[in-house]
Amino acid sequence: MNEGSLIIGQDDLAAILQIAGRDALMDTMIECLHSAFVDAADGGPDTPVRDGFRRGQDGSSVLEWMPHYDPGRCVTIKTVAYTPGNPQERGLPTILGVVTRFDDVTGGLVAVSDGVLLTALRTGAASAVASRLLAVPDSRVVGLIGAGAQAVTQLHALSRVFELDRVLLHDINSGHAESFLERVAFLDLDVRLASVRAIEESCDIICTATSVPIGGGPVLPGAALRPHAHLNAIGSDLPGKTELPLALLRRARVCPDHLGQARREGECQQLHDADIGPDLVTLCAHPELAARYRQGLTVFDSTGFALEDHVALTVILEYAAKLGVGRRVKVEFMPADALNPYASGPASAERAMAGEP
Repeated sequence: MNEGSLIIGQDDLAAILQIAGRDALMDTMIECLHSAFVDAADGGPDTPVRDGFRRGQDGSSVLEWMPHYDPGRCVTIKTVAYTPGNPQERGLPTILGVVTRFDDVTGGLVAVSDGVLLTALRTGAASAVASRLLAVPDSRVVGLIGAGAQAVTQLHALSRVFELDRVLLHDINSGHAESFLERVAFLDLDVRLASVRAIEESCDIICTATSVPIGGGPVLPGAALRPHAHLNAIGSDLPGKTELPLALLRRARVCPDHLGQARREGECQQLHDADIGPDLVTLCAHPELAARYRQGLTVFDSTGFALEDHVALTVILEYAAKLGVGRRVKVEFMPADALNPYASGPASAERAMAGEP
């Protein structure tokens, strides 16, 4: 029986946030991602490199599709649009998107969810997983380069796995920097505006979350970093777009989330294969490898890959089922006769004639 596809929209996600709470949702996302990375080390599900095309009048925007295949169960695909001018010019998020799930047996659409909140949550959670492995356990001071939407969940996620004393923030847009203090007030952390130099000199963990254009990096020089500093580089998502200087990468142990993707459009595109460390999946399955790197300079090259979106959607669907949110919609046309696309069936025709859904 076709019950329709489950649609998780803005109001449903708002309800999940309100009822479950931001902290519980982030904690669940972190732990579920970590478990999924451990499981992925044994093979099985397939997460190819994302693909897409440049768009927009100046070619600075993209639309990409990110598939993940769990054989015998489902396929999850996120379509995501990156438009750096959105916040300033249109009051819209830089990242827009939707996440869809399909049944592997029938190919039918199982669920559709917003991808804006899910992307921010899973990206922050991935940095928390990587930082918990690679940063020194007593890290207390976090630095943020870039104060956009992604910085909010980066800091939130890190605050769930570290006892933070202080946060130093830098953004070339003073308005973004000042509003960030209000946007993260719920964390009750000591957040201060600072220079890039001060961030390098003082921070145990640094997140770069910028919209730097292709060829516009690096966003920090890297010369004054603490010897044990860990960096989460999340802003590189296009060929030719990087946030960190090559000299820093060569001094550090660089660990990508998805090697093939990072080699094409992450910080790893600046490196040779021999210069790249184990990926996040390997580190999660073998944490003793990460422990060897903690006292030195480390970089998590986070391009964001579809396994993360698959996990994020699973988490949201489980919360939706528990809280009774979302609605079923018969998006796909199911004819009464599977061999006749015009056979809508008497009941469907009668409803349509009456103007009923």
